[in-house]
Amino acid sequence: MSVRTDTPAAAWAKQRERGNLWVLRLMRALALTAGRRLARLVLHPIALYFVLTGTEARRESARYLTRVLGRPAGIADVYRHIHCFAATILDRVYLLQERYDQFELRPNGVEAMDDALAHGEGVLMIGAHMGSFEALRALGAGHGFRVAMIMYEDNARALNETLAALAPDARLQTIALGRVDAMLSLRHWLDGGGIAGLLGDRTLPSSSQRSRTVWLPFLGTPARFSDGPFRLAAMLRRPVIFMTGLYHGANRYELRFAPLADFRTANGSNRDALIQAAMARYVETLEALCREAPYNWFNFFDFWATDAATTVPAD
Repeated sequence: MSVRTDTPAAAWAKQRERGNLWVLRLMRALALTAGRRLARLVLHPIALYFVLTGTEARRESARYLTRVLGRPAGIADVYRHIHCFAATILDRVYLLQERYDQFELRPNGVEAMDDALAHGEGVLMIGAHMGSFEALRALGAGHGFRVAMIMYEDNARALNETLAALAPDARLQTIALGRVDAMLSLRHWLDGGGIAGLLGDRTLPSSSQRSRTVWLPFLGTPARFSDGPFRLAAMLRRPVIFMTGLYHGANRYELRFAPLADFRTANGSNRDALIQAAMARYVETLEALCREAPYNWFNFFDFWATDAATTVPAD
């Protein structure tokens, strides 16, 4: 493991994610007028459009798939990857409108969540840009869980734009970091037995001393991860669960949960060791899921920065 105390601007932050709000609005209109079965047919030309026009996304998809599949990825693999992404975006329309009866949602490992919540202290969930987070809200509705999403303010604004395009009437509970009252709001939410989720597979262009960039082996090559989510969990002294909603095609989602760490015993002497162990387990879990469901990981940028070879030590 290699740690850097600086937090360089992440590649994904430099290249603004493709807005294409008109595509999202089109998908929403199709979803609500044609129904899910017919709307899914339109995903094929939409996915083909992005394969043909999204040069960078196509290139980075092929690079990632080559790593995870262990063979050169072809155009058919890239198409399947983008189509899977488009399918989860379409399903967001229905999930945000709480049309859960249209889906087969299978929980796996939910007892880890039940055990953590049994103490009544709330739980932090750390996921990735994999599958569907909205599928988790469906499980929350069925089990009486209160789920909020933690994100930085810029990300919150981007999410609001997406929601406005996909489901204008949807109301998601979010806690925006960067505000003066953010930590108080988060602690209050957790103290009330709520679940707070955030995504841990992107670093942030921040100079904050509360997080550092850590290089960890991922799919054969070191990649940078932020320890910020885990430092947050340690500071709040909460258990941490890995979560994701894997998409298995058609209307099937598997809601996967796995314990990562329990920071309730964190103190000044063991905090850093607990954070490092939690990060290692997070990356190992993410890598295993990428190999199990390779088309579910949706980071269409250079996740393995070109300066990794010169930054990461040989050990």
